[in-house]
Amino acid sequence: MKQLIEGHKRFLKEVFPARRSQFRLLAESQAPEFLFITCSDSRVVPDLILGTGPGDLFISRNAGNVIPVTGNDIDGTTATIEYAVEVLKVKHAIVCGHSDCGAMKAALNRKGLEHLPKASRWLHHVESAFSNRQPPNPADGEHAELTSLIRGNVVAQLMNLKAQPSVASAVARGDLTVHGWFYDILSGQVERYDEQQRRFVPLIE
Repeated sequence: MKQLIEGHKRFLKEVFPARRSQFRLLAESQAPEFLFITCSDSRVVPDLILGTGPGDLFISRNAGNVIPVTGNDIDGTTATIEYAVEVLKVKHAIVCGHSDCGAMKAALNRKGLEHLPKASRWLHHVESAFSNRQPPNPADGEHAELTSLIRGNVVAQLMNLKAQPSVASAVARGDLTVHGWFYDILSGQVERYDEQQRRFVPLIE
């Protein structure tokens, strides 16, 4: 806890005073342009990767950057998506997976799930990643099989995102654009899924 307390002290002393007017505006409302759906993994820090700050991203996180499609069930992720699209009127919705994803490792190997019944059930939401697995990239070396599955999961969850009623309506009206991204922790690079080419390409050409 000491690390967090010291960090908050620095925020109050060094960051907040310089941005007081911005926080005064944000205290009463938000108008983010981007919905960012990503994994709970501690190594994925959207504001650090993208240079964004308070009020820029509306973020939803869960193990494996999953977007459930389960009939009438209610879950935090799809509720967040609905709110972002219908109330906040975001212009872009991004599903972002990442390298070395623990959820996808578990889906691939099915090890260590005996005492994790909720996590095991949650992984049913990533089964479609196997049918959307991307061609292995030799550059990924020994992790090529896992990385191809992680990219496949981004594609699968992007399809699930499009299937959300609020998203489908907003896309049809031209009010919303959806994106699938893959973040490589080692290189810091982000790839985007090109739906016309049906492959991942560098976000920065």
